[in-house]
Amino acid sequence: MAVVTGRGHRPWSPAVVTGRGQRPWSAVAHTLDTLDGMTSHQSTQSMKPATAAKKLGVYLEATPAEFQEGVVSRAELNELQANPPQWLQDLRSNGPHPRPVVAAKLGVSIAGLARGGLTEPLTTEQIETLKQENPEWLQRERATQAEVRKEAARIKKRNAERAEHRG
Repeated sequence: MAVVTGRGHRPWSPAVVTGRGQRPWSAVAHTLDTLDGMTSHQSTQSMKPATAAKKLGVYLEATPAEFQEGVVSRAELNELQANPPQWLQDLRSNGPHPRPVVAAKLGVSIAGLARGGLTEPLTTEQIETLKQENPEWLQRERATQAEVRKEAARIKKRNAERAEHRG
């Protein structure tokens, strides 16, 4: 079989791959067996407890044992977010909080926490104490974070102005 590779001809055309008179695999008339059971309802996606804890904004090691040991379905996660049980409400209000939550409550970055020597989860009470004490590293990191936000706002404004001039 000769393969023509001139202008407009592709060496991998269906006739070359399958031979003359045969349909390529992509043109098979019947559906794949794996698609027969598909329906329009949501599949039961599940996630590891660590992923669910991250999405809920809680420290995994502080959650109940049954939460840590099982898997969480998408529906269960949605239910926990919509109607949080008492243990989840308590964790969210009192902690211990994971680093992203601690950083947000203190107004610094996660890297700023590390530079300040905070690598462990903190309770709400510990966070409030830190805010009241306002150590030098916290002041410095808050100033850094304020500069980062200011620069991000400046760039966003500049990009919006550029887009306005183009359009």
